[in-house]
Amino acid sequence: MAGAMKILAGNSNRPLTEAIAAYLGVPLTKCQVRRFADMEIFVEIQENVRGQDAFIVQSTSAPTNDHLMEALIMTDALRRASARRITAVIPYFGYARQDRKPGPRTPISAKLVANLITRAGADRVLTVDLHAGQIQGFFDIPTDNLYGAPVLVRDIQDKLDLTNVMVVSPDVGGVVRARALAKRINAPLAIVDKRRERAGESEVMNIIGDVHGKNCILVDDIVDSGGTLCNAADALLQAGAKDVRAYITHGVLSGGAVARISSSRLKELVITDTILPTEAVRVASNIRVITIAPLIGEAIARTAKEESVSSLFD
Repeated sequence: MAGAMKILAGNSNRPLTEAIAAYLGVPLTKCQVRRFADMEIFVEIQENVRGQDAFIVQSTSAPTNDHLMEALIMTDALRRASARRITAVIPYFGYARQDRKPGPRTPISAKLVANLITRAGADRVLTVDLHAGQIQGFFDIPTDNLYGAPVLVRDIQDKLDLTNVMVVSPDVGGVVRARALAKRINAPLAIVDKRRERAGESEVMNIIGDVHGKNCILVDDIVDSGGTLCNAADALLQAGAKDVRAYITHGVLSGGAVARISSSRLKELVITDTILPTEAVRVASNIRVITIAPLIGEAIARTAKEESVSSLFD
């Protein structure tokens, strides 16, 4: 397996790529991804990859366009160097929230990005917790959407007493994801229903389910500004919840999100390392990062050996 597999790291999350390579027992392929003076990206693969099974690990996190362009150029370099198969491993797929037209004359950018990755020469895609499952269908190449749930569940089981736990979806749209996790730990489910009666008025949060005296776990795929999470935590505590934690796959945490979460009533926010944690995230007292490297590593190993990836989640 080791001889035929090449793991390449973009600049978006090198520590994660190194951890995946270590899990697989495969050295990282020597590859230079650098900038010219005018910030044009230049890629040079410094090993023979002819006939090899190549995996480019690159999250399209901020700066999103730079990291996306790096991935496209690395794919092109591999294709022109005659790699047998190229898999774009995208732990966090940016632009995923633009998966439909929210209004007239707006783009479906997730589909555009899928087209770019395909046209660049990727043969398959491996990603984690797509914001919307139908994005798999935007690709005309095989696409594996891994679920972060097993990693989150293992941490919940290790860290918490499950007898008094309640899983909560922070909005109606995330119910399917929250229900799947609740089922894995055999916990009941509650939903935060938020609505804005009129434009400019603050949101009213209604809790569907009895959270009184419960240790609540908010579950979602992305935390960006953190506003929804903090508001949901306040609403749950107001409804009598004992404490509130959040388990989120992708810690986008843009702008003042880390400060907002640090000063919130959330007992803990647990995120995975699909996006490279910033220094602010690392020093935040109530944010903890768990690694997703073994899950991605196992999926890569199974892809390379032509084994089932979906059985990872049975």
